[in-house]
Amino acid sequence: MLIGLALWYSTSLISYEWRWNRVPQYFAYQAEEPLRADSISRVEKVEDQGGNARVTLVDEEGKQQVLTVAADSLQFSENDDVAEGDVVGVTRHWAAGPLAWGLWTTVWISFVSGAFGLFIGLFTGLCRLSKNPTLHDLSTLYVELVRGTPLLVQIFIFYFFIGTVLNLSREFAGVAALALFTGAYVAEIVRAGVQSIARGQDEAARSLGLNAAQSMRHVILPQAFKRVLPPLAGQFISLVKDTSLVSVIAITELTKSGREAITTSFSTFEIWFCVAALYLVINLPLSHIAGRLERRLGQSD
Repeated sequence: MLIGLALWYSTSLISYEWRWNRVPQYFAYQAEEPLRADSISRVEKVEDQGGNARVTLVDEEGKQQVLTVAADSLQFSENDDVAEGDVVGVTRHWAAGPLAWGLWTTVWISFVSGAFGLFIGLFTGLCRLSKNPTLHDLSTLYVELVRGTPLLVQIFIFYFFIGTVLNLSREFAGVAALALFTGAYVAEIVRAGVQSIARGQDEAARSLGLNAAQSMRHVILPQAFKRVLPPLAGQFISLVKDTSLVSVIAITELTKSGREAITTSFSTFEIWFCVAALYLVINLPLSHIAGRLERRLGQSD
């Protein structure tokens, strides 16, 4: 309530006029598709079908063309002559607006880059714990390079340099940059989780006849996963918000869709509030699922 009062007071100081009625069209709208005559013809018959009209056109050779258009968009009457390419009327259907498409783009980019980032992070985190100096040094170099440079710079480098050389699409470049960025942070989370498990666990597994890989897979990682679940959830929530940066390489995700909607609606606050709400729609379920999974795993101890 206090936040609402603060918003009302701040907007009243700048004489802002709220126009929420302009917002729904950016989620879904009725698109119009014009229907045209295929050839020079004559309107033989117009049949009323409620909100639509069924129009029968007959050309000079007696060939019929039947079109169903919205009744209020019909441009001709019976026995009218129609030239080739003339618009007879339009059909209307519901279509997703820019905010809906931006939401979908954000969701799939987050999911794909998160899945690859988890795989990269798990592999790199285990390499960081390896006694092999090559694996350890290369994984450490990757983690330090990625964590030490801004994500925005990495996206630019990946798209304009690597993407140009390898002829990558902007979507591939954006997903790859986000996956590599996420993987570096997941690697450190995995490394810290594994190192938090007492060495006695590994020694007990070895005494039962398990080798190093089996001990890691069946004993160490399941215990470490319970401990790293909260920071992993936080990292993936951050990833969802970081997808807004791929707009710099012309990917129309949620934030870029919001900016484009503002340029046509002039409803700045309304659109940004909707964008913020849509990010919450993605992140709150992630946080809730992670919390439930954490409690469920905690009960299994």
